[in-house]
Amino acid sequence: MTALEVPAPGRMLDLLSGFVHQLRAAGLPVSMTENLDAMRALEYIDLEDRSAFKTALRATLVKHADHEKAFDILFDVYFALQPYDADDGDGGPAARPGGGVPIPGSMPGGGAGGDASPEELAAMLMRALLDSDALRRFAAAAVSRHAGMEPGRPVGGTYYLYRTLRALDLDGLLDRLMERLKAEGGFADELEERLAREELAARIQRVREEVEAEIRRRLVADRGAEAMARSLRVKLPEDVEFMHASRDEMAALQRAIGPLARALAARLSMRRRRHRRGQLDFRATVRRSLAYGGVPADPRFRRPHPSKPEIMVVADISGSVASFARFTLQLVHALSSQFSRVRSFVFIDGIDEVTAFFEGNADLGEAVKRINTEADVVWVDGHSDYGHAFEVFHSRWASEVTPKTSMIILGDARNNYHASQSWVLAELRKTARHLYWIDPEPAAYWNTGDSVIADYAQHCDGVYECRNLRQLERFVEAVIES
Repeated sequence: MTALEVPAPGRMLDLLSGFVHQLRAAGLPVSMTENLDAMRALEYIDLEDRSAFKTALRATLVKHADHEKAFDILFDVYFALQPYDADDGDGGPAARPGGGVPIPGSMPGGGAGGDASPEELAAMLMRALLDSDALRRFAAAAVSRHAGMEPGRPVGGTYYLYRTLRALDLDGLLDRLMERLKAEGGFADELEERLAREELAARIQRVREEVEAEIRRRLVADRGAEAMARSLRVKLPEDVEFMHASRDEMAALQRAIGPLARALAARLSMRRRRHRRGQLDFRATVRRSLAYGGVPADPRFRRPHPSKPEIMVVADISGSVASFARFTLQLVHALSSQFSRVRSFVFIDGIDEVTAFFEGNADLGEAVKRINTEADVVWVDGHSDYGHAFEVFHSRWASEVTPKTSMIILGDARNNYHASQSWVLAELRKTARHLYWIDPEPAAYWNTGDSVIADYAQHCDGVYECRNLRQLERFVEAVIES
């Protein structure tokens, strides 16, 4: 069990306050009530037990699994263990958790490689992996030996991590450990060999994580918690920009779509239930008051006639905004129960209706794949031409737009210097209930280069910046409310 050095009560309150502030700055929704819950939870645990301390804060401050990575990094920054001085002959500072006993067989100079042979390094690592304190000391020695960290040097932790892991050659170490196990007795079958490799890979992953944590601890000691919290802050899935997401971030966005749709549907259904009473019926209230001597003790309300909007989504799926269109289409169709009908159209320089791809398809991701392979969206050269696509939409489907239809156009309005044909939106706006445009580009980039968003904005009820899921969520709520 790893101990946590407990600061004075006033210092602890400052740390918790700063920690919660950084969680909010990172996008985690931490309310005042949850902050108080966290402080109350700490009254019932041993504050010197780092694991219990972290668990108590996570349980009270984190509400979504996708937020745990951001929480873990900020926790390590604000409640960092004291870095281990690998070159200190007595085992480091006396206040260091876990004691200061050097690892048996450690290399000269406190290093993590030194002149040790691969066999000695493997033996050291295997011993360290059996003891969390020993593993931490091993990682500290590796950082001291190979990272080349210098106080005040403006270098990111990724650089130090790369240098250390390259020197340790953990991938090569895994192969050497497997060869050693084969030489000692071999494996009964392929399954046993695979299980042994997976076990060793998991242990070596612990080394990677501990090396990263040690570098983080030293950077915090050098630069301070607040500076490191800002530089190490991880974007939450809902704050990742659609147009600049990495492959891992795309996967996180895909996982977030389903829970977001369910939460939105629940909130919107609750709002509709609240608004069912309608307006006060004055005449009926007066008649009802006769039973109480003219006192209007029982107000009567007109029966409301709520109508769910019909949605038409027209989405640009050219390369620059394809990921944005994909997530928006999935979210809107996941919320189809909140609309009377959802129809979807996609375009590049040609346009096609793809509503049928979503109907009866529980896997919205599969529907999007069909769009990419089956939709007829190329007219000439496959470069965005909003004007031509809108003209075709007007000639084929404008008669199906009714006063109950809310139209949503998705795209960056970068038209490759073609004619905008904005008159189409002017005609559609005369019939449609609402006409909205959502743009995944930052508003500062609008109307620059080949962007013609101003031509279209004059005919829209609103043009919204939707660069991430958080902004898209707010837009969907606003549309349904209207």
